[in-house]
Amino acid sequence: MKKRILFIGTGGTIASELSQGGLLPGLGADALLSYVPDVAELCEVECLQLYELDSTDIGPRHWLGMARAVEDNYGRFDGFVISHGTDTMAYTAAALSYLVRFSPKPIVLTGAQKPIGFDATDSRTNLRDSFECACTRDMHGVAIVFNGRVILGTRACKTHTKSFDAFASINYPNIADVRDGRVIQYIVPEFLPNPLFSRELETRVGLVKLIPGAGAEQLEFMLGRCRALIIESFGVGGLPHSRGMHELVSAAARAGKTVVMTTQVQNEGSDLAVYATGRPLAEDSAVLEAYDMTTESAVAKLMWLLPRACSPEEVRELFYAPVSHDILTIPQ
Repeated sequence: MKKRILFIGTGGTIASELSQGGLLPGLGADALLSYVPDVAELCEVECLQLYELDSTDIGPRHWLGMARAVEDNYGRFDGFVISHGTDTMAYTAAALSYLVRFSPKPIVLTGAQKPIGFDATDSRTNLRDSFECACTRDMHGVAIVFNGRVILGTRACKTHTKSFDAFASINYPNIADVRDGRVIQYIVPEFLPNPLFSRELETRVGLVKLIPGAGAEQLEFMLGRCRALIIESFGVGGLPHSRGMHELVSAAARAGKTVVMTTQVQNEGSDLAVYATGRPLAEDSAVLEAYDMTTESAVAKLMWLLPRACSPEEVRELFYAPVSHDILTIPQ
């Protein structure tokens, strides 16, 4: 019996057409599906057009909408394929990994670097590969399928702006590859008999990327407006000694703000304990460290966990509790 797949359209480059102002999403899910008629031989597909947005315009309320669409249709389908713009797809994949945790059914996101109507496009291949993955028996949870790679939703990062090889899996292997229409799976994602759905996100989460010469006033501004702040520092992590940042961050964390230290380097993660610029933060139990998490996952996880946590201790416990292998280094 053929699998039943719900195809959810949200816009993005894959669905875009040329306009006087540049590329704009305009094709619905049904139109996209018409470009890959051989999918009908693989599975039965029903289409749901949820949004028609450039992914730059997609945010937390849209993540909640996608998760709700999956939840409302979960019992009727064997899997889900979501077409999405590439620019924020990794954030959406991370968010859905928390909003629909441990799903036994696959939730596959894909998109393209060129619109599906163009002659030289990656759209058709990515769509076919995504439906192949959504029909694969041992594929579970949220993943991005792009250019033959199958990447866990918590581990994806866009690493190229134009080339078809747009996404990489950060600090974790690809869970599968798709070659000549065949899924070659290496890792079976973790799952439960039934998914755990969430319906709330805290949007007051900020991100600051340090640059040489940055002052404490930038952190102070963001801490005053955010419930949680992620600080992307240099290398394995740390803060300049001479600008009052250490004292500011520690005081804010002890006052109840959630502060997460991470690195702006994509691979290998942070390790605050290595240098004197980071060790005081590593020893401060009020300050969290992202270690090998992606920034996208750290942002989405904080948005997900803050409505659920009633104390800094619960924030810490939830942040370090692994979800879909989002964090491998767990502090003792």
